[in-house]
Amino acid sequence: MAEEQTIPKQQPIMPKRDKLRPDVNEIAFRTVQASTGAAAKPLPAGEQANPEAAERGRKGGKRGGAVRKARLSKARRRAIAKKAARARWRGAE
Repeated sequence: MAEEQTIPKQQPIMPKRDKLRPDVNEIAFRTVQASTGAAAKPLPAGEQANPEAAERGRKGGKRGGAVRKARLSKARRRAIAKKAARARWRGAE
Protein backbone atom coordinates (compact mmCIF):
# COMPACT_ATOMS: atom_id res chain seq x y z
CA MET A 1 0.00 0.00 0.00
CA ALA A 2 1.11 3.51 -0.70
CA GLU A 3 1.84 5.56 2.37
CA GLU A 4 -0.14 8.73 2.78
CA GLN A 5 2.10 11.76 2.72
CA THR A 6 1.44 14.69 4.98
CA ILE A 7 2.37 18.18 3.97
CA PRO A 8 4.02 20.07 6.84
CA LYS A 9 2.41 23.35 7.78
CA GLN A 10 4.37 26.37 6.69
CA GLN A 11 5.86 28.32 9.57
CA PRO A 12 5.42 32.09 9.59
CA ILE A 13 8.46 34.02 8.41
CA MET A 14 8.53 36.29 11.43
CA PRO A 15 6.93 35.53 14.79
CA LYS A 16 4.01 37.75 15.71
CA ARG A 17 4.85 40.30 18.38
CA ASP A 18 2.67 41.63 21.10
CA LYS A 19 1.84 45.17 19.99
CA LEU A 20 0.95 46.34 23.50
CA ARG A 21 4.42 45.89 24.94
CA PRO A 22 7.25 47.95 23.39
CA ASP A 23 10.62 46.29 22.86
CA VAL A 24 13.90 47.41 24.42
CA ASN A 25 14.82 49.71 21.51
CA GLU A 26 11.48 51.54 21.65
CA ILE A 27 11.83 52.03 25.41
CA ALA A 28 15.38 53.37 24.96
CA PHE A 29 14.27 55.74 22.18
CA ARG A 30 11.43 57.12 24.29
CA THR A 31 13.73 57.54 27.28
CA VAL A 32 16.26 59.54 25.24
CA GLN A 33 13.48 61.65 23.68
CA ALA A 34 12.00 62.43 27.10
CA SER A 35 15.36 63.23 28.71
CA THR A 36 16.43 65.60 25.94
CA GLY A 37 13.05 67.31 25.76
CA ALA A 38 12.59 66.34 22.11
CA ALA A 39 9.52 64.21 22.77
CA ALA A 40 6.09 65.56 21.92
CA LYS A 41 4.31 66.55 25.08
CA PRO A 42 0.99 64.73 25.54
CA LEU A 43 -2.16 66.73 26.07
CA PRO A 44 -3.64 66.79 29.58
CA ALA A 45 -6.47 64.34 30.18
CA GLY A 46 -9.80 65.51 28.79
CA GLU A 47 -8.25 68.18 26.54
CA GLN A 48 -8.44 68.04 22.74
CA ALA A 49 -6.02 69.41 20.18
CA ASN A 50 -8.78 71.18 18.25
CA PRO A 51 -12.21 71.24 19.91
CA GLU A 52 -13.85 72.96 16.91
CA ALA A 53 -12.77 70.15 14.56
CA ALA A 54 -13.98 67.54 17.03
CA GLU A 55 -17.38 69.22 17.23
CA ARG A 56 -17.70 69.35 13.43
CA GLY A 57 -16.82 65.66 13.20
CA ARG A 58 -19.33 64.76 15.91
CA LYS A 59 -22.04 66.76 14.16
CA GLY A 60 -21.39 65.07 10.82
CA GLY A 61 -21.28 61.65 12.43
CA LYS A 62 -24.63 62.14 14.14
CA ARG A 63 -26.48 62.95 10.95
CA GLY A 64 -24.39 60.90 8.49
CA GLY A 65 -26.14 57.56 8.96
CA ALA A 66 -29.64 58.97 8.63
CA VAL A 67 -28.75 60.92 5.48
CA ARG A 68 -27.10 57.87 3.91
CA LYS A 69 -30.13 55.72 4.70
CA ALA A 70 -32.43 58.26 3.08
CA ARG A 71 -30.33 58.37 -0.08
CA LEU A 72 -30.02 54.59 -0.56
CA SER A 73 -32.83 52.49 -1.97
CA LYS A 74 -34.19 49.61 0.07
CA ALA A 75 -32.68 47.09 -2.38
CA ARG A 76 -29.24 48.72 -2.13
CA ARG A 77 -29.36 48.79 1.70
CA ARG A 78 -30.29 45.11 1.66
CA ALA A 79 -27.38 44.27 -0.65
CA ILE A 80 -24.97 46.14 1.62
CA ALA A 81 -26.32 44.30 4.69
CA LYS A 82 -25.97 40.91 2.96
CA LYS A 83 -22.38 41.69 1.98
CA ALA A 84 -21.56 42.72 5.55
CA ALA A 85 -23.13 39.54 6.96
CA ARG A 86 -21.13 37.38 4.55
CA ALA A 87 -17.94 39.18 5.55
CA ARG A 88 -18.68 38.63 9.26
CA TRP A 89 -19.39 34.93 8.83
CA ARG A 90 -16.44 34.35 6.51
CA GLY A 91 -14.04 34.69 9.47
CA ALA A 92 -15.88 31.96 11.45
CA GLU A 93 -15.15 29.21 8.89
